[in-house]
Amino acid sequence: MNTFTAQPDEKASPSAAWLSGSKVYDLLAASPLILWYAICLVQQVPQLLDELAKVWIHEQQFLPIIDLLSKFSVFLFAAVLIGFLVVRRIPSAKAQGIFPRAAAFLGTYLGVAILLLPRHPVGWTTEVASTALILGGMTFAIYGLLWLGRSISIMSEARKLVIGGPYSIVRHPLYLGEQLALIGVFLQYMSPVALALLALQFSFQIYRMGFEEQILGDTFPEYADYKVRTARLIPGIY
Repeated sequence: MNTFTAQPDEKASPSAAWLSGSKVYDLLAASPLILWYAICLVQQVPQLLDELAKVWIHEQQFLPIIDLLSKFSVFLFAAVLIGFLVVRRIPSAKAQGIFPRAAAFLGTYLGVAILLLPRHPVGWTTEVASTALILGGMTFAIYGLLWLGRSISIMSEARKLVIGGPYSIVRHPLYLGEQLALIGVFLQYMSPVALALLALQFSFQIYRMGFEEQILGDTFPEYADYKVRTARLIPGIY
């Protein structure tokens, strides 16, 4: 993997350097994401309320209930993410160059393209597996997000080293949870195109993890020991 420079641009003027390291700049950088997730939340509210009414009044069955819970977990994840993006710490270092940014963006959002494909009818067993993966994955992602807190980053940046909670189990619990949820979504859209999108998204996510680990290792000397004793995604395997 190519290395990158994590230092500020030495040619930048003092005023530009101050702005790029300020909370105002960080908030402006996060504002497109905050707006995107806020729009998604607003659009989901009527659907969630409608499905809640149906489950409560007419369909008190196992699958509709866990399906509603899985959708609520996605809603809760986005709401918590918005809050932490607003109050997050200013980064002390960040990856420079286009590829770390592209890997972060595509690793985060390429999987959403699966939702644009035709949805295929699936059996009850597959439906349960899909819903369980989405619910379990998003629950674990929320757990990781709550521990990461104000150190949240979409791009490869260093804010504060977090190694407790789920981060004591794997180095990237947030990505693990999101990937499990995306696999759950894939089960509802199974096709060669959906599989190709999932594989491509995960390949960018792997690169993203590598860039993040490099910037964290360069910024926090204790990260080297943490990296040795903690699996990347699957304890004892990877």
